[in-house]
This record gives sequence, C-alpha cells and structure tokens, in this order.
Amino acid sequence: MTAQPERKAQLIDATIQELGATGSLSVTVGQIAKRAGVSSALAFHYFGDKDRLFLAAMRHILAVYGAEVRAALKEAGSPRERLDGTIRASFSKTSFRHDVIAAWLNFYVLAHRSDEARRLLGVYHRRLHANLVHDLRPLAGSRAPEIARRLAALIDGLYLRFVHFPRDEAEDSASAHVLAALDAELKALP
Repeated sequence: MTAQPERKAQLIDATIQELGATGSLSVTVGQIAKRAGVSSALAFHYFGDKDRLFLAAMRHILAVYGAEVRAALKEAGSPRERLDGTIRASFSKTSFRHDVIAAWLNFYVLAHRSDEARRLLGVYHRRLHANLVHDLRPLAGSRAPEIARRLAALIDGLYLRFVHFPRDEAEDSASAHVLAALDAELKALP
C-alpha cells in the first residue's frame, strides 16, 4: 500500500476508534489525526473536513458490512438460509463492535444535517430492505415488505440497545432475537 492510501486507511480507522472512545460527533480532526499518528493538516488535505472524514469512515464500515452480507448470501442455498446470513452479518464481530456502533449512531445524527450522509444512509436502508424482501418473498409473499421493515427496525433497535446495555446483546444474542422474530413472523402467516 502506498503512503496516501495507507494514511487514509489510518485516518478512517482512527475516526472509528475515536468515535467509539468519545461517542460523539464533537470529536475533532486533531483528535483523530493524533490517534492516527499524522498531522491535522494531512487529515484536512486528504478529506477536506471532519464530515467528509466521517463519511469516509462510514463508507468503509458499509463496505465491510456489504462484503460480509455478500459472503453469507453466496454460502446460502435457500431463501431462509439467505435471510439467516443477512441477519447474522448485521451482527458480525466486525459490525457489532462498540466503536462501529458508535459510528453508526453518530451517522444517524449526521444524516439530519448532511445531504450526503442522508443519501448514504438511504442507500444502506434500501439495500437491507431489498435483500430482506427478496428472500422473504418466496416465504411470505405479499407480506414480505412489511416483515422486512420490522426486521430492519429490530436490527437497528438492537444496535441502539447495545450502546446502553452491551452485556445484554452479544452478537449471537442479537442475531437470535432477530431470527426468533423472523420465525414468529413466518409462523403467523396464514
């Protein structure tokens, strides 16, 4: 890796770590740069401002999550296995870490004031919904979209709960809650 991509990766990792440490968007580029072991000027040179640095960190988080979902879907044979894979990927060891969850929560806050963050959040929501609906359709027919919305809301809600009660929601436990909800939804179908 050449210096520029390596430094950018360091800054992205430092952004995620700093958000985890502070839990707030009030973190400064100086704090992030210090954690990354680079100057603030270099961080501004590569990203322009704190919001762009934060968005780059979220794009990284989303890329890792997307790769995990694609790997889970590739291994699955049936629609139910694909649903299980998508749900488990949402709570993987790389996605369900305190610092990544802190970044997600701050991402939701940033989406209230940033068009680019709102657009990126919308892309995530649409992809998750589309993946869930695609695999629910053979199992739930026309009810697939509404079930997908509830499952996605439960996934987001478990992330929020984890921030406040981390001992209650280990990744296996979080996946189990969503999988149990999926089972209940499917059993309740006429």
